[in-house]
Amino acid sequence: MPYWVMILSCSLVGVLIGWLLRLAYAKYQLSSSEQRAIRLKQDAKIEAERQKNEYLLEGKDQLHRERKQQDKEIRERQKELQKYEKRIQTKEDSLEKKLSDIETQQKTITSKEVELNEKSNNITKLEDELKLELEKVSGLTREEAKRIIVERVENDAKHDAQALVNKIEQEAKDTAEKKAREILVSTIQRIATDVTSDVTVTSVSLPSDEMKGRIIGREGRNIRTLETLTGVDIIIDDTPEAVVISCFDPIRKVIAKKSLERLISDGRIHPARIEEVVQKVAAEINQIIIEEGEKLLFDLGVHNIPREGVKALGRLYFRTSYGQNILDHSKEVAVLAGMIAAEVGADRELAKRGALLHDIGKGLETDGEGNHAELGAEFCKRMGEKPLVVNAVAAHHNDVEFGSLEAIIVQLADAISASRPGARRESLDNYIKRLENLERIAESFTGVEKCFAIQAGRELRILVNSDTVTDKDALPLAKEIAKQIETELTYPGRIRVAIIRETRAIEYAR
Repeated sequence: MPYWVMILSCSLVGVLIGWLLRLAYAKYQLSSSEQRAIRLKQDAKIEAERQKNEYLLEGKDQLHRERKQQDKEIRERQKELQKYEKRIQTKEDSLEKKLSDIETQQKTITSKEVELNEKSNNITKLEDELKLELEKVSGLTREEAKRIIVERVENDAKHDAQALVNKIEQEAKDTAEKKAREILVSTIQRIATDVTSDVTVTSVSLPSDEMKGRIIGREGRNIRTLETLTGVDIIIDDTPEAVVISCFDPIRKVIAKKSLERLISDGRIHPARIEEVVQKVAAEINQIIIEEGEKLLFDLGVHNIPREGVKALGRLYFRTSYGQNILDHSKEVAVLAGMIAAEVGADRELAKRGALLHDIGKGLETDGEGNHAELGAEFCKRMGEKPLVVNAVAAHHNDVEFGSLEAIIVQLADAISASRPGARRESLDNYIKRLENLERIAESFTGVEKCFAIQAGRELRILVNSDTVTDKDALPLAKEIAKQIETELTYPGRIRVAIIRETRAIEYAR
């Protein structure tokens, strides 16, 4: 047998023996794993049974504890319910007692109502019997007696109402006048303004009467040039060493006066020189206007006024009203308005600004229609002033309704400044005419016998017929006369209307 065959045969035998051995070992291992798995299964069953028993014991213990807790809570709730039941029972007993008391009271009230109805019926019967007896005794019917009683009650009510009205008005006047006096006295005491007066005519002194001829010039050309350039009337008459300048515009009048004074001082008077001097004086006056306006604003502490507003205020330096300088008047009104506003708790700056601008319409160079209040309000609106300031300017002569307390203060301050003693002058003719109108208005009322305007027209004293006008009628008559005066007349300040009623008994001893 060849060698390799032997080796191959041995190898095959070895492989077969190894496979058999491996198969035998695998069977052994399988049987061992199965036994081990069986043991593990048995151990798991035993452990699961043990844990099950433990869980059952724990569950029973927990259930027992919860039952104890629930029993405890149930017992507590039962106790609370018993308390609530006792309280409810107590309240029910109390309500039953109250209901019984109410029923008892209702029975008592019902019995009293029956008694009252009976008494009311008896009273009604007695009233009817008394009315019949009164009708028999007085000889009047029920309607006549009712009418007399109503008239008496009405008269008494009117008398009581009038007395109450008089009392209320007097108390209001006392309180208001006292407070007003305190405010006005405090305000006026704190202001001191010089009174300045001016007129529409002024005179220029001459060194000699020969100067009149030089002012007139050859064929009157000097005086015509001066009048043409300044817009004034120059009156040269028999007045010794003086000429008169007349013009309604105070600025033109001042320019003419200063120009004429310089020409007289210089001695050179001819048309060219007149034109040169007038131009210089006009420029100086324009500068004065601006300076006076700026000075006024600085003194009052008012700011943010445009240049055209400053110029309009400065022109008031040369304007007068009844002899009162309007620039001084505007300054005085602004100071008064600021003080009054501070006293009554109003806006001080707003009142002062409205008072300062209230007469600015008099300083405008315009040919437009309308009074100075309307022109001033329109000008303030163009300057960008606040609506309340514009309203204060427009309303200070009652042309429009007041829009604020400050507007009323501006009108009050204007009246104080214009009507205080010495502030303004009034012509004799206008003064006499105003007094005559006052007496005429009073004499137009029924029952007035005589009337006298006294105290420079500040008081109207009226004597009435005691037979026609009763004491009750005196106050309403005074109010009607005062209202008529307010409607028909324009006057500074206020006028006191005093009604005098007296009864005179006259007899003669013979």
